Amino acid sequence: MVAKSVLFVCLGNICRSPLVEAVARKQLAAAGFDIEVASCGTGGWHAGEQADPRMRAAAAKAGYDLEPHRARQLRADDFEQYDLLLAMDSNNLRDMQRVAGDKARDRLALFLDWSVAAPPRDFPDPYYEELTAFAKSVALAERGVQGLIQRLRQG
Repeated sequence: MVAKSVLFVCLGNICRSPLVEAVARKQLAAAGFDIEVASCGTGGWHAGEQADPRMRAAAAKAGYDLEPHRARQLRADDFEQYDLLLAMDSNNLRDMQRVAGDKARDRLALFLDWSVAAPPRDFPDPYYEELTAFAKSVALAERGVQGLIQRLRQG
C-alpha cells in the first residue's frame, strides 16, 4: 500500500497517538518519506488539551517535541482524508470500525500489527501507570515506526 497520509488513533489523544505521531513525523522525514501524519482520540474529553505532561517529558528526553500538540476527537471525514488509520489498541480499533461503517475498513488496522512482526498487538496505555511506562512507550513507538517504515518501503 502506498500511503500519503496516516492517522494514529488512541483513546484520548494525549499519550500514545500524539507520541507515535511525533516519532513518525521525525523518522519518516529522516527516511525520505513525504507522508502527512496526524493523531486523534476516539473520545473527545481531552479535545484542545496538550499531551499529558509525563508523555511530553518522556518524548522530549528522546528528542521528540509534543509541545505543539492539541488533542482532537476522531471525525467522520478522517476516514476519507487518511490513507491509513492505525489504532493503538483493539478497543480503539473496534470504536473506529463502528464509526467508519463500511468506509475505510481496508485501511483500518492496529498500529503494532501493521508495523511490527512481534508482540504486543496492543500498545499499552501508560496513563494510569508509573513514569517508567512513558519511557517504555517511547521505545515501543520508535520500534513500531521503524516497522512502519520497513512496511512502507516494501509497498
